Amino acid sequence: MPREHKTKIAKKEKSELLYQAILKLETEEECYNFFQDLCTIAELRAMEQRYEVATLLDSGMIYSEILEQTGASSATISRVNRSLINGVGGYESVLEKMKESKE
Repeated sequence: MPREHKTKIAKKEKSELLYQAILKLETEEECYNFFQDLCTIAELRAMEQRYEVATLLDSGMIYSEILEQTGASSATISRVNRSLINGVGGYESVLEKMKESKE
């Protein structure tokens, strides 16, 4: 039985426009280019690192190994883990879809 998730951030028209724009991206190259223009290098690296941490936590890797492999701080690893456990299901949804696409 899927767990219910609360919306943590009230949806606002401006944020909805961003998410709608992201959904219009059709290729990995379009996505890459859009995020290159939208975010700073530091912001992109932080998101990439968080996603990598999420995949490693999901695979059962322990904190110390993730810290060594990714260079992520223990605070980042902990934050991602909290989101996996108590978040609104965003990581779960994407991780499941990524697993399905590999099958």
